[in-house]
Amino acid sequence: MSIIYMLLAISVVVAIIFFIAFIISVRKGQYDDVYTPSVRMLFDDELVKPDPKENQPVNKVKSN
Repeated sequence: MSIIYMLLAISVVVAIIFFIAFIISVRKGQYDDVYTPSVRMLFDDELVKPDPKENQPVNKVKSN
């Protein structure tokens, strides 16, 4: 019966550790951006703006 109390105490400690880690990550802003990831797959290639110093085509696609 004492093992159940020990397992209960350990699980509460682990839950508190995960909760503290979650609070820290929220305060650091890890979960702020919710819009960009949903739209990122729609814009794979971005157009590169030409450098005024060089003669480059206007619609050059940036390679990854």
